[in-house]
Amino acid sequence: MGMGVAVEIHDDHFARDAEDQAWLSVVGEKGWVVLTKDKKIQYRPLEQEALRASGVRAFVLVADGLRGADICAIFVKAMPNIEKVLRARRGPFIARMTGSARVVIWRQW
Repeated sequence: MGMGVAVEIHDDHFARDAEDQAWLSVVGEKGWVVLTKDKKIQYRPLEQEALRASGVRAFVLVADGLRGADICAIFVKAMPNIEKVLRARRGPFIARMTGSARVVIWRQW
C-alpha cells in the first residue's frame, strides 16, 4: 500500500473457493488482520466461530457498489482508524468500516 503496511492477498495464499473457516484459521495463526468487503461474514455462525477461535481481527467494508480503486482508497483513508483500533483492542473482533472510512467495533469476543 505504500504506507509501511504489508498487504497479503487472499488468492495468493488460498484457493478462491477456500472455506472461510480454513483460511481464517491460518490468518489467526499468522496474526494477520483481515480487510474484507464480505459483509455476510459477520452474520454466518461458522465464520463467526472461526474468527473467534482463531483470534482474528477483521474489518468489514460495508459500503455497496464500489470497485477496486474505490475500495483501496477507503482502506487507505481508514488506515489511521484501523491502526487506532488495533492498538486499543485485542482480537478476536469484527469491525465495520463505512465508505467514509469510519471504523466501529461490531462484535468482540
